[in-house]
Amino acid sequence: MTLLDKDGVRLTVDDVIATVTLAGPAKRNAQSPAMWRALAEAGSLVPGNVRIVVLRGEGKSFSAGLDRQAFTPEGFDGEPSFLDMARGPDDELDATIAEYQEAFTWWRRSDVVSIAAVQGHAIGAGFQLALACDLRVCADDAQFAMRETSLGLVPDLTGTHPLVALVGYARALEICATGRFVHADEAERIGLANLVVPAADLDGAVADLAAALTAAPRDAVIETKALLAGAASRTYEEQRAAERAAQARRLRDLAGLGE
Repeated sequence: MTLLDKDGVRLTVDDVIATVTLAGPAKRNAQSPAMWRALAEAGSLVPGNVRIVVLRGEGKSFSAGLDRQAFTPEGFDGEPSFLDMARGPDDELDATIAEYQEAFTWWRRSDVVSIAAVQGHAIGAGFQLALACDLRVCADDAQFAMRETSLGLVPDLTGTHPLVALVGYARALEICATGRFVHADEAERIGLANLVVPAADLDGAVADLAAALTAAPRDAVIETKALLAGAASRTYEEQRAAERAAQARRLRDLAGLGE
């Protein structure tokens, strides 16, 4: 069932699995403000029974990043150019960037597990979109790069937090500041990729992972995800308490005593 198909974004749902497809292969799924709004809208349309959201890109590349048209004086049709935005008031610029970030924030919400299926290039905004997901399954031709610094910019689409969490500060700094490519084998070695498979096997590997993730009861997976997501910000004792509280809820539910 197709719930959305606009501005290079398509959302389909099959039972408990939703698939968000970047559907602009002619431009290697280059991103634009219109695409970001469509991605945010896709998040709002995912039905409540969905457990897994797969993010994929049509064609040879996952996403080549921001469409460079954004930096031309004319920008995109019906959109302010980035150059014009820079000349506006600080609060308006901040609000605009915050709106763009909404396309990247909902993938880690507590009630779903999101999987990025990455092939070919995942550059800049494409890299950050892959980082927005909980998990990443990569084809062996995948190449990640954070190219913002080469343009005199910084990564601002929510990618810095998960990148540091995955690979550590020093390696994250080196990857971002140099803008170099991280190939699939290195991505798996340093923790960016959960799994690397031959390109022809990418869809099958994602389907297998989705099946494994839905094998356990939904509430147990949701509670576990919340425990792990909050672990870094808790002390050891706080995490112990959080585990006890979560387990108590699960035991009461299993005993039919839940609220």
